[in-house]
Amino acid sequence: MLYDPTEHRIRSFVTRAGRLSTGQARALEEQGPKFLVEYNKAPLDYEQTFGRKAPVILEIGFGMGGTTAHIAAAMPEKDFIGVEVHTPGVGSLLKLIGEQNLSNLRIIQHDAVEVLNFMIADHSLAGVHIFFPDPWHKARHNKRRLIQAPFVKHLVQKLAPGGYLHCATDWEDYAVQMLEVLGAEEGLQNTADGYAPQPAYRPLTKFENRGLKLGHGVWDLVFTKK
Repeated sequence: MLYDPTEHRIRSFVTRAGRLSTGQARALEEQGPKFLVEYNKAPLDYEQTFGRKAPVILEIGFGMGGTTAHIAAAMPEKDFIGVEVHTPGVGSLLKLIGEQNLSNLRIIQHDAVEVLNFMIADHSLAGVHIFFPDPWHKARHNKRRLIQAPFVKHLVQKLAPGGYLHCATDWEDYAVQMLEVLGAEEGLQNTADGYAPQPAYRPLTKFENRGLKLGHGVWDLVFTKK
């Protein structure tokens, strides 16, 4: 089943032009051929892609990739697919892959909704990470937020039984919306009574650390597929 909430889908991201650093450009050239997976309208063969059979975790919107690389390094027994549209972020994560010699990470530079629709088989993911998605904080833009009921239902379809969905945000009203939407999805079960403690595998980002020192909150939500 394809996810198509509206005939003219509103994108939850804006493609921003960003300047590539020398290191990012070099990483794209040197690491890209091995670790970039081309978007294709066909289910991805995980075993062929990674050269082994292992649980696969998808991250949607990895930004500059620091958290993604950290988690992949800490969990060598699992394979990770990061989806991001912005080239500097892709270059940054490729650079980290090269520096840390990470073999269990691949990148797809494309719209995550289309990747889910065509490249991710149903019931095939061990987990999904969505950390600090664009909050679209102006009320009139809230409809652009990624975490909404139809999209969450689509994510659940891609999770294997017992698979998990981990979201995090530093916008309280988005956290409230996430909790409401995830809690209303009949295919999911909350692992906590409300918001979850920050899982040990998710590191604090520099931005997050700065926010916490200023008294800003961060909310984690971890749900599992029934």
